[in-house]
Amino acid sequence: MSQHSAIVIGAGIAGLATARALASRGWAVKVIERNDKAIGASVRNFGMIWPIGQPAGELYERAMLSRQIWKEVCDDAHIWYEEAGSLHLAYHPGEWKVLEELNEIYKYRGYELLNADETIQRSDAVIKKDLLGSLYSSAELIVDPRIAIAKIPAWLEEKYGVRFIWGRTVTDICYPAVYIGNDVMEADEIYVCSGADFETLYPQQFAEAPITKCKLQMMRLAAQPGNWRIGPALCGGLSLAHYESFKAAPSLQELKDRYKQEYATYLDWGIHVMVSQNQAGELTVGDSHEYGLTHEPFDRQFINQLVLDYLGKFAQFKDARVIETWNGIYPKLTNGQPDLVIRPEQGVTIINGLGGAGMTLGFGLCEQLIHQNQSMVMGHHHG
Repeated sequence: MSQHSAIVIGAGIAGLATARALASRGWAVKVIERNDKAIGASVRNFGMIWPIGQPAGELYERAMLSRQIWKEVCDDAHIWYEEAGSLHLAYHPGEWKVLEELNEIYKYRGYELLNADETIQRSDAVIKKDLLGSLYSSAELIVDPRIAIAKIPAWLEEKYGVRFIWGRTVTDICYPAVYIGNDVMEADEIYVCSGADFETLYPQQFAEAPITKCKLQMMRLAAQPGNWRIGPALCGGLSLAHYESFKAAPSLQELKDRYKQEYATYLDWGIHVMVSQNQAGELTVGDSHEYGLTHEPFDRQFINQLVLDYLGKFAQFKDARVIETWNGIYPKLTNGQPDLVIRPEQGVTIINGLGGAGMTLGFGLCEQLIHQNQSMVMGHHHG
């Protein structure tokens, strides 16, 4: 039997996760990335591996599988991560009620419902005034996406012999051929992990898919002096209106109705506010959500200001200077599905549409897909 070969297009989280799942099963893998390094949504996020946001069942299991793979990869590749966990903070009885309900509903996840004093003990950054308490989850993992996504390729090369071809754009695919301008490569299986650029390859399939794009604005605050750490990732009440898993709380709708009165502008721009801390002590803060196929390249200062204003209600830092602002754009399915996996032709798989959960679900999804494909492919190709 000759070694099975695969070409993966895109070196963001979906492409890297696919390459890892294939290479660890003995496939010969090439990854083709149009830029000199990954610069899309995979490096423009909080670096949160975020099981708490996933609903019960398959997606929560997938998030936990991702978390396990992230840890294995980071340990092996000497990439920093922190098992920081997360704190969802309540400053209003309606928020506290939702947290109580979630603690009860997700008992098996081992959350802790903390009063105000216990919350302060978990994080120096939390603002005490009007604090009712928090929901603590230990499952959340933090990486610095810029560093992690940049380092994983070298690890894949060294450990598994994955070959990365940088700065080349795949312009067409006609199985088993992949066209890079005038050059042609062939492989047994081709994976298209092109993220927010879904206009170049298989545009027809994407045009028919229920997919759009989401633009989010984010900021980075200065490295905190004296190695001061915030502890867990912190989330204000508005995050309760954002994640799928929180919809299970019976009184959430009541809370959302109050937010519509109090925070109408926030909801209009899809703003909820969270903060994570990287190895260097810098804080990543965001974010907003604007949907549509074409987005303005310009950041709106008032959105960043709304985020900072809300952040100031629940967190305080030693150094709150904003050192960077940016936006990211990711593909998002409009039918509520967590991902788009299609085979546009024999031997080709598109993996896309992970929405805002690529870091949380990418490794798990691709591990599961390749595991399934492996058994299928073994039936198809004979060496």
